[in-house]
Amino acid sequence: MPFYGGEELATVYDEALDEGFGLIASNIAEPNIMMGLMEGADRMDSDLLLQMSGGACRFAGDGDAVAGLKAMGNYIETIAERYDIGVFLNMDHQTDLEFIEQQIELDIPSSIMIDASHEPFDENVATSREVVEMVEAAGSDVLIEAELGQIKGVEDEIEAEEAFYTDPEQAVEFVDKTGADLLAISVGTQHGVAKGKDLELRPDLANDIRQALRDHGLDTPLVLHGSSGVQPDQLQEMLKHGICKVNKDTRYQYEYTRTAYDRYTEEPNAIAPPEGVADARDTFFNETDWSPNKDVFDPRVAGRDIRERIADVHADLTEVSGSAGQSLFK
Repeated sequence: MPFYGGEELATVYDEALDEGFGLIASNIAEPNIMMGLMEGADRMDSDLLLQMSGGACRFAGDGDAVAGLKAMGNYIETIAERYDIGVFLNMDHQTDLEFIEQQIELDIPSSIMIDASHEPFDENVATSREVVEMVEAAGSDVLIEAELGQIKGVEDEIEAEEAFYTDPEQAVEFVDKTGADLLAISVGTQHGVAKGKDLELRPDLANDIRQALRDHGLDTPLVLHGSSGVQPDQLQEMLKHGICKVNKDTRYQYEYTRTAYDRYTEEPNAIAPPEGVADARDTFFNETDWSPNKDVFDPRVAGRDIRERIADVHADLTEVSGSAGQSLFK
């Protein structure tokens, strides 16, 4: 079925808060990962939240972010019609207000994450509130996610050198002043590859933030960014404290390239000439006895492997996050 808007996504978050599970928000920039994610989510009867950053939109649109969003939006909607789950699109780490306004006008995303977390508190509030007001003025049902507290590591061209943990009382003030539908919090996760690092997660802090919001009548779903290095038991502990959305990007990037690498290194002589044979790729090896094997180098071969691997990875993640078997749109 076609992917849904913010109103339907809000019902999923309400159910997640009630039942204690989270949606794995999965970043995409091209079709293979997207189709693998749909297959994995459908296999596990889990609703699916896709994500695109500004950089991903520019990549998909050959430098034109709006063209990329339109192209991928159409692609998502067409493929989603094959599956009996809810499919949603969040715009991840958006900083360009003009592009955000265009997203709202196009009515493609289900939700938009405005990231002004690198700004001082008051400026973050003002910018986040401005985006909420854009949605209200347009009469749109797009949900708005905002972030309070910086997360150590790289987030689409923004790098924070230190981790700034979210203060519970400041979180209440922030949500109250901005009107944000979801709040991304900083509780010790990192963006990017967390190789060799023992992440100092603070589930106690997530609990304090959740309780402070509820004490003020705010039942705001919380978001965990930078979770690619978070282990299953750590993630499940975080989900007990109002975390309803968990972002994954780096893991899929690695699985994409590793899967292609594994495929090609199994039969290297099917792609590149062996030692002693001239690398005459410009003439496509017309004057050599050796030739590459199309059954291996056809991009669709590795593409199918990638889709299958991404489906398996996402299926496992839905079990860890508890969203397996929880689709509201079956």
